[in-house]
Amino acid sequence: MQSHSDSVDSNDKTGAVVRLHEQDNIVIALQNLEAGSRPDGFNVDLREAIARGHKIAVSLIPAGSNVLRYGQIIGQATRDIEPGEHVHVHNLGMGGHQQDYAPASANVPLAQITDERTFQGFHREDGRVGTRNYIGILTTVNCSGSVARFISEAAEKSNLLDAFPNVDGIVPIVHGTGCGMSGKDEGYDTLFRTLSGYARHPNFGGILLVGLGCEVMQVAELVDRRPIRSHGALRYMTIQQEGGTRRTVEHGLEQLRGIAELANQAERKPAPVSALTIGMQCGGSDGYSGITANPALGYASDLLVRHGGTSILSETSEIYGAEHLLTRRAESTEVAKKLIERVKWWEDYTAQHGGEMDNNPSPGNKNGGLTTILEKSLGAVAKGGTAPLREVYKFAEHIDKNGFVFMDSPGFDPCSVTGQVASGANLIVFTTGRGSVSGYQPTPCIKLATNSAMYARMSEDMDLNCGDIVTDGVTIEEKGVELFELLIRVASGEETKSEQLGFGGVEFVPWQIGAVM
Repeated sequence: MQSHSDSVDSNDKTGAVVRLHEQDNIVIALQNLEAGSRPDGFNVDLREAIARGHKIAVSLIPAGSNVLRYGQIIGQATRDIEPGEHVHVHNLGMGGHQQDYAPASANVPLAQITDERTFQGFHREDGRVGTRNYIGILTTVNCSGSVARFISEAAEKSNLLDAFPNVDGIVPIVHGTGCGMSGKDEGYDTLFRTLSGYARHPNFGGILLVGLGCEVMQVAELVDRRPIRSHGALRYMTIQQEGGTRRTVEHGLEQLRGIAELANQAERKPAPVSALTIGMQCGGSDGYSGITANPALGYASDLLVRHGGTSILSETSEIYGAEHLLTRRAESTEVAKKLIERVKWWEDYTAQHGGEMDNNPSPGNKNGGLTTILEKSLGAVAKGGTAPLREVYKFAEHIDKNGFVFMDSPGFDPCSVTGQVASGANLIVFTTGRGSVSGYQPTPCIKLATNSAMYARMSEDMDLNCGDIVTDGVTIEEKGVELFELLIRVASGEETKSEQLGFGGVEFVPWQIGAVM
Protein backbone atom coordinates (compact mmCIF):
# COMPACT_ATOMS: atom_id res chain seq x y z
CA MET A 1 0.00 0.00 0.00
CA GLN A 2 1.31 3.40 -0.92
CA SER A 3 2.35 5.53 2.03
CA HIS A 4 1.02 9.02 2.58
CA SER A 5 4.43 10.54 2.06
CA ASP A 6 4.85 8.76 -1.26
CA SER A 7 1.45 9.92 -2.50
CA VAL A 8 2.06 13.48 -1.40
CA ASP A 9 5.54 13.78 -2.81
CA SER A 10 4.41 12.54 -6.20
CA ASN A 11 2.33 15.69 -6.60
CA ASP A 12 3.05 19.35 -7.16
CA LYS A 13 2.14 20.97 -3.84
CA THR A 14 2.98 24.52 -4.89
CA GLY A 15 -0.04 25.05 -7.13
CA ALA A 16 -3.63 25.94 -6.29
CA VAL A 17 -4.79 22.37 -5.59
CA VAL A 18 -3.25 18.97 -4.90
CA ARG A 19 -4.49 15.47 -5.66
CA LEU A 20 -3.01 13.12 -3.05
CA HIS A 21 -3.60 9.81 -4.85
CA GLU A 22 -4.33 8.90 -8.44
CA GLN A 23 -7.60 7.21 -7.43
CA ASP A 24 -8.94 10.25 -5.52
CA ASN A 25 -12.10 11.89 -6.83
CA ILE A 26 -11.38 15.07 -4.88
CA VAL A 27 -8.48 17.53 -4.66
CA ILE A 28 -7.41 19.78 -1.78
CA ALA A 29 -7.28 23.55 -2.13
CA LEU A 30 -3.83 24.87 -1.22
CA GLN A 31 -5.00 28.47 -1.16
CA ASN A 32 -8.28 30.36 -0.93
CA LEU A 33 -9.98 30.04 -4.33
CA GLU A 34 -12.64 32.33 -5.76
CA ALA A 35 -15.95 31.19 -7.24
CA GLY A 36 -15.71 31.02 -11.03
CA SER A 37 -11.93 30.42 -11.04
CA ARG A 38 -10.50 27.40 -12.82
CA PRO A 39 -7.48 25.73 -11.14
CA ASP A 40 -4.99 23.91 -13.36
CA GLY A 41 -6.31 20.53 -14.44
CA PHE A 42 -9.98 21.45 -14.06
CA ASN A 43 -12.34 21.46 -17.04
CA VAL A 44 -15.01 23.45 -15.20
CA ASP A 45 -15.11 26.63 -13.15
CA LEU A 46 -15.47 26.38 -9.39
CA ARG A 47 -19.12 26.63 -8.41
CA GLU A 48 -18.33 28.49 -5.18
CA ALA A 49 -15.47 29.97 -3.19
CA ILE A 50 -13.27 27.28 -1.61
CA ALA A 51 -11.16 27.91 1.50
CA ARG A 52 -7.66 26.48 1.68
CA GLY A 53 -7.54 22.98 3.11
CA HIS A 54 -11.01 22.14 1.82
CA LYS A 55 -12.01 19.53 -0.77
CA ILE A 56 -13.24 19.98 -4.36
CA ALA A 57 -14.85 17.30 -6.55
CA VAL A 58 -12.88 16.61 -9.73
CA SER A 59 -15.60 14.49 -11.33
CA LEU A 60 -19.26 13.67 -10.80
CA ILE A 61 -19.70 11.78 -7.52
CA PRO A 62 -23.18 10.17 -7.52
CA ALA A 63 -25.18 10.02 -4.31
CA GLY A 64 -24.16 6.99 -2.27
CA SER A 65 -20.74 6.76 -3.94
CA ASN A 66 -17.50 6.65 -2.00
CA VAL A 67 -15.39 9.79 -1.70
CA LEU A 68 -11.68 8.99 -1.83
CA ARG A 69 -8.72 10.83 -0.30
CA TYR A 70 -5.23 9.26 0.01
CA GLY A 71 -6.76 6.50 -2.13
CA GLN A 72 -8.93 5.56 0.87
CA ILE A 73 -12.64 5.96 1.61
CA ILE A 74 -13.41 9.02 3.74
CA GLY A 75 -17.23 8.74 3.46
CA GLN A 76 -20.09 8.67 1.00
CA ALA A 77 -21.79 11.38 -0.99
CA THR A 78 -25.20 12.19 0.54
CA ARG A 79 -26.34 13.63 -2.81
CA ASP A 80 -24.91 14.04 -6.30
CA ILE A 81 -21.76 16.17 -6.19
CA GLU A 82 -20.87 17.99 -9.40
CA PRO A 83 -17.30 18.62 -10.64
CA GLY A 84 -15.91 21.84 -9.16
CA GLU A 85 -18.24 21.67 -6.17
CA HIS A 86 -17.19 22.02 -2.55
CA VAL A 87 -17.16 18.62 -0.76
CA HIS A 88 -17.91 18.95 2.94
CA VAL A 89 -20.50 18.37 5.67
CA HIS A 90 -23.41 19.44 3.45
CA ASN A 91 -22.87 16.63 0.94
CA LEU A 92 -20.50 14.10 2.56
CA GLY A 93 -21.40 11.66 5.35
CA MET A 94 -19.91 8.59 7.01
CA GLY A 95 -21.95 5.85 5.38
CA GLY A 96 -21.42 2.19 6.14
CA HIS A 97 -17.83 0.97 6.09
CA GLN A 98 -15.94 -2.21 6.76
CA GLN A 99 -12.17 -2.56 6.99
CA ASP A 100 -10.01 -5.35 5.61
CA TYR A 101 -7.60 -5.69 8.52
CA ALA A 102 -5.26 -8.20 6.78
CA PRO A 103 -3.18 -8.63 9.97
CA ALA A 104 0.60 -8.45 9.57
CA SER A 105 0.33 -8.54 5.78
CA ALA A 106 2.49 -5.45 5.20
CA ASN A 107 5.05 -5.85 7.97
CA VAL A 108 8.21 -4.52 6.29
CA PRO A 109 11.10 -3.87 8.71
CA LEU A 110 12.99 -0.61 8.24
CA ALA A 111 16.72 -0.65 7.58
CA GLN A 112 18.66 0.07 10.77
CA ILE A 113 20.94 3.09 10.93
CA THR A 114 24.22 2.04 12.52
CA ASP A 115 25.78 5.53 12.58
CA GLU A 116 24.94 6.20 16.22
CA ARG A 117 23.60 9.64 17.12
CA THR A 118 23.63 10.91 20.68
CA PHE A 119 21.94 13.55 22.81
CA GLN A 120 22.85 15.01 26.19
CA GLY A 121 20.56 13.43 28.78
CA PHE A 122 20.20 12.52 32.45
CA HIS A 123 21.05 8.86 33.06
CA ARG A 124 18.86 7.11 35.67
CA GLU A 125 19.53 4.02 37.77
CA ASP A 126 16.96 1.94 35.87
CA GLY A 127 18.79 2.49 32.58
CA ARG A 128 16.42 5.06 31.15
CA VAL A 129 17.50 8.57 30.21
CA GLY A 130 15.71 11.81 31.00
CA THR A 131 15.56 14.84 28.73
CA ARG A 132 14.82 17.08 31.74
CA ASN A 133 15.67 16.94 35.46
CA TYR A 134 12.62 18.11 37.39
CA ILE A 135 11.42 17.36 40.90
CA GLY A 136 7.79 16.25 40.97
CA ILE A 137 5.22 16.79 43.72
CA LEU A 138 2.80 14.00 42.89
CA THR A 139 -0.67 13.85 44.43
CA THR A 140 -2.76 10.75 45.05
CA VAL A 141 -6.07 12.62 45.18
CA ASN A 142 -7.64 15.97 44.35
CA CYS A 143 -7.80 16.75 48.10
CA SER A 144 -4.00 17.11 48.26
CA GLY A 145 -3.73 19.15 45.06
CA SER A 146 -3.84 22.60 46.65
CA VAL A 147 -1.30 21.63 49.31
CA ALA A 148 1.04 20.34 46.60
CA ARG A 149 0.78 23.72 44.90
CA PHE A 150 1.37 25.47 48.25
CA ILE A 151 4.59 23.50 48.72
CA SER A 152 5.74 24.36 45.19
CA GLU A 153 4.92 28.06 45.68
CA ALA A 154 6.74 28.13 49.03
CA ALA A 155 9.81 26.57 47.40
CA GLU A 156 9.75 29.23 44.68
CA LYS A 157 9.35 32.10 47.18
CA SER A 158 12.25 30.82 49.26
CA ASN A 159 14.46 30.39 46.15
CA LEU A 160 15.06 26.82 47.23
CA LEU A 161 16.47 25.73 43.87
CA ASP A 162 19.08 28.50 43.63
CA ALA A 163 21.56 26.16 45.28
CA PHE A 164 20.78 23.31 42.85
CA PRO A 165 21.61 24.45 39.29
CA ASN A 166 21.14 21.01 37.72
CA VAL A 167 17.46 20.87 38.73
CA ASP A 168 15.13 22.29 36.06
CA GLY A 169 12.25 23.10 38.39
CA ILE A 170 9.52 21.77 40.65
CA VAL A 171 6.37 20.39 39.03
CA PRO A 172 3.19 19.86 41.08
CA ILE A 173 1.20 17.04 39.46
CA VAL A 174 -2.39 17.63 40.56
CA HIS A 175 -5.67 16.17 39.33
CA GLY A 176 -9.35 15.84 40.12
CA THR A 177 -9.72 12.19 41.04
CA GLY A 178 -8.28 9.52 43.38
CA CYS A 179 -11.40 9.16 45.54
CA GLY A 180 -15.13 8.70 45.03
CA MET A 181 -14.23 5.69 42.91
CA SER A 182 -14.01 1.93 43.12
CA GLY A 183 -10.75 0.54 44.42
CA LYS A 184 -10.73 -2.56 42.25
CA ASP A 185 -11.95 -1.79 38.74
CA GLU A 186 -10.51 -0.69 35.39
CA GLY A 187 -10.68 2.97 36.39
CA TYR A 188 -8.59 2.38 39.51
CA ASP A 189 -6.01 0.32 37.62
CA THR A 190 -5.74 3.03 34.96
CA LEU A 191 -5.14 5.77 37.54
CA PHE A 192 -2.65 3.59 39.39
CA ARG A 193 -0.65 3.02 36.19
CA THR A 194 -0.73 6.75 35.46
CA LEU A 195 0.49 7.90 38.88
CA SER A 196 3.16 5.21 39.20
CA GLY A 197 4.32 5.94 35.66
CA TYR A 198 4.88 9.60 36.55
CA ALA A 199 6.55 8.63 39.84
CA ARG A 200 9.25 6.69 38.00
CA HIS A 201 9.48 8.93 34.92
CA PRO A 202 13.08 9.54 33.79
CA ASN A 203 12.48 13.31 33.49
CA PHE A 204 12.06 13.46 37.26
CA GLY A 205 15.20 13.43 39.38
CA GLY A 206 13.06 12.90 42.48
CA ILE A 207 9.46 12.72 43.69
CA LEU A 208 7.56 13.96 46.74
CA LEU A 209 4.29 12.01 46.96
CA VAL A 210 1.52 13.83 48.86
CA GLY A 211 -1.83 12.36 49.87
CA LEU A 212 -4.66 13.40 52.18
CA GLY A 213 -4.77 10.10 54.04
CA CYS A 214 -8.28 8.69 53.70
CA GLU A 215 -8.62 8.51 49.89
CA VAL A 216 -9.20 5.40 47.77
CA MET A 217 -5.84 5.78 46.00
CA GLN A 218 -3.64 5.24 49.05
CA VAL A 219 -0.03 6.43 49.25
CA ALA A 220 0.96 3.09 50.79
CA GLU A 221 -0.61 1.23 47.88
CA LEU A 222 1.39 3.24 45.34
CA VAL A 223 4.64 2.84 47.26
CA ASP A 224 4.33 -0.80 48.25
CA ARG A 225 2.81 -2.44 45.18
CA ARG A 226 5.91 -1.90 43.06
CA PRO A 227 9.34 -0.28 43.39
CA ILE A 228 9.07 3.28 42.09
CA ARG A 229 12.62 4.59 42.61
CA SER A 230 15.61 4.21 44.88
CA HIS A 231 15.50 5.17 48.55
CA GLY A 232 15.76 8.91 49.08
CA ALA A 233 14.65 9.96 45.59
CA LEU A 234 11.04 9.17 46.55
CA ARG A 235 9.57 10.63 49.76
CA TYR A 236 5.96 10.62 50.80
CA MET A 237 3.57 12.13 53.33
CA THR A 238 -0.12 12.60 54.08
CA ILE A 239 -1.75 15.80 55.25
CA GLN A 240 -3.74 14.09 57.97
CA GLN A 241 -0.66 12.38 59.41
CA GLU A 242 1.40 15.59 59.30
CA GLY A 243 -1.27 17.51 61.20
CA GLY A 244 -2.75 19.80 58.59
CA THR A 245 -1.85 22.19 55.81
CA ARG A 246 0.79 24.37 57.50
CA ARG A 247 2.80 21.48 58.93
CA THR A 248 2.59 19.59 55.63
CA VAL A 249 3.94 22.58 53.71
CA GLU A 250 6.79 23.06 56.20
CA HIS A 251 7.73 19.39 56.16
CA GLY A 252 7.31 19.30 52.39
CA LEU A 253 9.90 22.04 52.00
CA GLU A 254 12.33 20.06 54.15
CA GLN A 255 11.76 16.98 52.04
CA LEU A 256 12.22 18.96 48.80
CA ARG A 257 15.64 20.15 49.94
CA GLY A 258 16.74 16.56 50.51
CA ILE A 259 15.35 15.45 47.16
CA ALA A 260 16.98 18.42 45.40
CA GLU A 261 20.39 17.48 46.82
CA LEU A 262 20.03 14.05 45.21
CA ALA A 263 18.57 15.33 41.92
CA ASN A 264 21.29 17.95 41.61
CA GLN A 265 23.92 15.21 41.39
CA ALA A 266 22.65 14.33 37.92
CA GLU A 267 24.41 15.96 34.97
CA ARG A 268 23.77 15.82 31.24
CA LYS A 269 25.94 13.19 29.59
CA PRO A 270 25.95 11.62 26.11
CA ALA A 271 23.21 9.06 25.53
CA PRO A 272 22.22 7.14 22.39
CA VAL A 273 19.21 8.38 20.45
CA SER A 274 17.75 4.93 21.08
CA ALA A 275 16.97 6.18 24.62
CA LEU A 276 14.41 8.64 23.23
CA THR A 277 10.69 7.84 23.37
CA ILE A 278 8.44 10.34 21.63
CA GLY A 279 4.69 10.62 22.12
CA MET A 280 3.04 11.76 18.88
CA GLN A 281 -0.11 13.88 18.97
CA CYS A 282 -2.23 16.02 16.68
CA GLY A 283 -4.82 18.55 17.84
CA GLY A 284 -6.71 21.36 16.22
CA SER A 285 -6.18 19.55 12.91
CA ASP A 286 -7.00 20.96 9.50
CA GLY A 287 -7.02 19.88 5.87
CA TYR A 288 -3.24 20.33 5.74
CA SER A 289 -2.46 18.05 8.69
CA GLY A 290 -2.34 14.88 6.61
CA ILE A 291 -0.35 16.63 3.86
CA THR A 292 2.40 18.43 5.78
CA ALA A 293 3.10 18.10 9.51
CA ASN A 294 1.76 14.59 10.11
CA PRO A 295 3.71 12.84 7.32
CA ALA A 296 6.79 14.90 8.23
CA LEU A 297 6.47 13.63 11.80
CA GLY A 298 5.98 10.14 10.37
CA TYR A 299 9.28 10.43 8.51
CA ALA A 300 11.04 11.63 11.69
CA SER A 301 9.41 8.76 13.60
CA ASP A 302 10.84 6.28 11.10
CA LEU A 303 14.29 7.86 11.48
CA LEU A 304 14.07 7.49 15.26
CA VAL A 305 12.95 3.87 14.99
CA ARG A 306 15.81 3.15 12.57
CA HIS A 307 18.18 4.50 15.24
CA GLY A 308 16.65 2.12 17.80
CA GLY A 309 14.33 4.66 19.48
CA THR A 310 10.63 4.47 20.24
CA SER A 311 7.62 6.41 18.97
CA ILE A 312 4.10 6.18 20.40
CA LEU A 313 0.93 6.71 18.38
CA SER A 314 -2.29 7.08 20.41
CA GLU A 315 -5.79 8.60 20.30
CA THR A 316 -7.71 5.42 19.47
CA SER A 317 -10.90 7.31 18.69
CA GLU A 318 -8.93 9.30 16.10
CA ILE A 319 -7.46 6.36 14.19
CA TYR A 320 -10.98 4.97 13.75
CA GLY A 321 -11.51 4.10 10.10
CA ALA A 322 -7.76 3.94 9.47
CA GLU A 323 -6.85 1.18 11.90
CA HIS A 324 -6.56 -1.26 8.98
CA LEU A 325 -3.42 0.62 7.87
CA LEU A 326 -1.88 -0.21 11.25
CA THR A 327 -3.05 -3.83 11.55
CA ARG A 328 -1.42 -4.57 8.20
CA ARG A 329 1.86 -3.22 9.59
CA ALA A 330 1.60 -5.20 12.83
CA GLU A 331 4.64 -7.28 13.69
CA SER A 332 2.39 -10.27 14.32
CA THR A 333 -1.24 -11.34 14.14
CA GLU A 334 -1.39 -11.12 17.94
CA VAL A 335 -0.38 -7.45 17.89
CA ALA A 336 -2.99 -6.71 15.23
CA LYS A 337 -5.66 -8.45 17.32
CA LYS A 338 -4.78 -6.26 20.31
CA LEU A 339 -5.42 -3.13 18.26
CA ILE A 340 -8.70 -4.48 16.86
CA GLU A 341 -9.79 -5.36 20.41
CA ARG A 342 -9.13 -1.78 21.53
CA VAL A 343 -11.20 -0.42 18.62
CA LYS A 344 -14.08 -2.77 19.49
CA TRP A 345 -13.81 -1.66 23.14
CA TRP A 346 -14.21 1.94 22.02
CA GLU A 347 -17.24 1.12 19.89
CA ASP A 348 -18.90 -0.48 22.93
CA TYR A 349 -17.72 2.29 25.29
CA THR A 350 -19.16 5.11 23.18
CA ALA A 351 -22.40 3.21 22.54
CA GLN A 352 -22.91 2.67 26.29
CA HIS A 353 -22.74 6.42 26.85
CA GLY A 354 -24.96 7.39 23.94
CA GLY A 355 -22.07 8.54 21.78
CA GLU A 356 -20.66 7.47 18.45
CA MET A 357 -17.21 7.13 16.98
CA ASP A 358 -17.96 9.85 14.40
CA ASN A 359 -18.24 12.43 17.21
CA ASN A 360 -15.17 13.94 15.59
CA PRO A 361 -13.98 16.05 13.78
CA SER A 362 -14.56 19.04 16.06
CA PRO A 363 -15.99 22.35 14.82
CA GLY A 364 -12.46 23.70 14.47
CA ASN A 365 -11.40 20.65 12.45
CA LYS A 366 -14.37 21.13 10.14
CA ASN A 367 -13.59 24.80 9.67
CA GLY A 368 -10.11 23.67 8.64
CA GLY A 369 -11.51 21.35 5.96
CA LEU A 370 -11.95 17.95 7.66
CA THR A 371 -15.39 16.37 7.33
CA THR A 372 -15.55 12.83 8.78
CA ILE A 373 -13.59 10.86 11.35
CA LEU A 374 -12.45 8.59 8.51
CA GLU A 375 -10.76 11.54 6.81
CA LYS A 376 -9.26 12.85 10.03
CA SER A 377 -8.00 9.39 11.02
CA LEU A 378 -6.27 8.79 7.71
CA GLY A 379 -4.33 12.01 8.18
CA ALA A 380 -3.63 11.27 11.84
CA VAL A 381 -2.19 7.81 11.11
CA ALA A 382 0.40 9.48 8.87
CA LYS A 383 2.23 10.47 12.09
CA GLY A 384 3.17 6.81 12.47
CA GLY A 385 5.34 6.69 9.36
CA THR A 386 5.90 3.27 7.79
CA ALA A 387 7.63 1.24 10.52
CA PRO A 388 6.16 -2.09 11.66
CA LEU A 389 3.79 -1.88 14.64
CA ARG A 390 5.66 -3.71 17.40
CA GLU A 391 3.14 -3.67 20.25
CA VAL A 392 -0.17 -2.29 21.54
CA TYR A 393 -0.39 -1.01 25.13
CA LYS A 394 -3.15 0.06 27.47
CA PHE A 395 -3.34 3.66 28.66
CA ALA A 396 -0.28 4.57 30.78
CA GLU A 397 1.10 1.02 30.54
CA HIS A 398 4.90 0.88 30.76
CA ILE A 399 6.38 0.58 27.28
CA ASP A 400 8.96 -2.19 27.27
CA LYS A 401 9.69 -2.51 23.53
CA ASN A 402 11.60 -0.18 21.26
CA GLY A 403 10.21 0.76 17.86
CA PHE A 404 6.85 2.04 16.68
CA VAL A 405 4.08 1.21 19.17
CA PHE A 406 0.48 2.17 19.92
CA MET A 407 -0.94 3.21 23.30
CA ASP A 408 -4.72 3.24 23.74
CA SER A 409 -6.16 6.63 24.75
CA PRO A 410 -8.99 9.07 24.15
CA GLY A 411 -8.57 11.73 21.47
CA PHE A 412 -8.67 14.48 24.12
CA ASP A 413 -5.11 15.74 23.82
CA PRO A 414 -4.14 16.47 27.47
CA CYS A 415 -5.49 13.10 28.54
CA SER A 416 -3.77 11.25 25.70
CA VAL A 417 -0.42 12.96 26.38
CA THR A 418 -0.77 12.20 30.10
CA GLY A 419 -0.95 8.51 29.22
CA GLN A 420 2.03 8.72 26.87
CA VAL A 421 4.16 10.47 29.50
CA ALA A 422 3.12 7.88 32.11
CA SER A 423 4.14 5.17 29.64
CA GLY A 424 7.61 6.69 29.39
CA ALA A 425 7.62 9.35 26.66
CA ASN A 426 10.49 11.75 27.35
CA LEU A 427 9.53 13.99 24.37
CA ILE A 428 6.15 14.98 22.92
CA VAL A 429 5.65 16.14 19.33
CA PHE A 430 2.32 17.84 18.65
CA THR A 431 1.05 18.82 15.20
CA THR A 432 -1.65 21.47 14.87
CA GLY A 433 -3.40 23.30 12.07
CA ARG A 434 -5.65 25.57 14.08
CA GLY A 435 -3.10 26.60 16.71
CA SER A 436 -3.26 24.42 19.85
CA VAL A 437 -1.35 25.78 22.85
CA SER A 438 -0.28 23.59 25.77
CA GLY A 439 2.72 21.98 27.47
CA TYR A 440 3.24 18.79 29.41
CA GLN A 441 5.78 19.02 32.23
CA PRO A 442 7.97 17.15 32.90
CA THR A 443 8.14 16.27 29.20
CA PRO A 444 8.98 19.00 26.66
CA CYS A 445 6.47 19.45 23.84
CA ILE A 446 7.49 20.40 20.29
CA LYS A 447 4.69 22.11 18.31
CA LEU A 448 4.50 21.69 14.54
CA ALA A 449 2.38 24.09 12.45
CA THR A 450 0.66 22.44 9.49
CA ASN A 451 0.26 25.65 7.48
CA SER A 452 2.31 28.80 7.02
CA ALA A 453 -0.56 31.24 7.65
CA MET A 454 -1.16 29.92 11.16
CA TYR A 455 2.57 29.75 11.82
CA ALA A 456 2.90 33.43 10.91
CA ARG A 457 0.11 34.33 13.35
CA MET A 458 1.30 32.10 16.18
CA SER A 459 5.05 31.78 15.70
CA GLU A 460 5.60 32.53 19.40
CA ASP A 461 3.84 29.23 20.21
CA MET A 462 5.03 27.08 17.29
CA ASP A 463 8.45 25.40 17.18
CA LEU A 464 8.53 24.39 13.52
CA ASN A 465 6.61 25.40 10.40
CA CYS A 466 5.66 22.50 8.14
CA GLY A 467 3.51 24.71 5.91
CA ASP A 468 6.53 25.35 3.70
CA ILE A 469 5.96 21.85 2.30
CA VAL A 470 3.09 23.52 0.44
CA THR A 471 4.26 27.12 0.10
CA ASP A 472 7.94 26.55 -0.75
CA GLY A 473 8.13 23.02 -2.13
CA VAL A 474 10.07 21.59 0.82
CA THR A 475 9.87 17.79 0.71
CA ILE A 476 8.44 15.55 3.42
CA GLU A 477 11.88 13.97 3.79
CA GLU A 478 13.64 17.32 4.24
CA LYS A 479 11.15 18.44 6.87
CA GLY A 480 11.35 15.08 8.62
CA VAL A 481 15.13 15.35 8.88
CA GLU A 482 14.81 18.93 10.17
CA LEU A 483 12.39 17.72 12.84
CA PHE A 484 14.67 14.80 13.79
CA GLU A 485 17.53 17.23 14.41
CA LEU A 486 15.20 19.42 16.49
CA LEU A 487 14.27 16.37 18.58
CA ILE A 488 17.92 15.83 19.44
CA ARG A 489 18.47 19.48 20.35
CA VAL A 490 15.38 19.63 22.58
CA ALA A 491 16.30 16.32 24.21
CA SER A 492 19.69 17.88 24.97
CA GLY A 493 18.15 20.87 26.74
CA GLU A 494 17.01 23.39 24.12
CA GLU A 495 13.75 24.91 25.39
CA THR A 496 10.56 24.57 23.38
CA LYS A 497 8.14 27.47 22.95
CA SER A 498 5.69 25.93 25.43
CA GLU A 499 8.47 25.66 28.01
CA GLN A 500 9.48 29.28 27.46
CA LEU A 501 5.85 30.35 27.98
CA GLY A 502 5.49 28.29 31.18
CA PHE A 503 2.88 25.76 30.07
CA GLY A 504 2.38 22.53 32.00
CA GLY A 505 0.48 23.54 35.11
CA VAL A 506 -2.97 22.25 34.13
CA GLU A 507 -2.31 19.61 31.47
CA PHE A 508 -2.02 16.54 33.71
CA VAL A 509 -5.37 14.85 32.94
CA PRO A 510 -5.72 11.18 33.98
CA TRP A 511 -8.33 9.19 32.05
CA GLN A 512 -11.32 8.69 34.35
CA ILE A 513 -13.11 5.44 33.57
CA GLY A 514 -16.03 4.19 35.60
CA ALA A 515 -18.57 5.63 38.01
CA VAL A 516 -17.88 8.61 40.22
CA MET A 517 -19.37 7.59 43.57
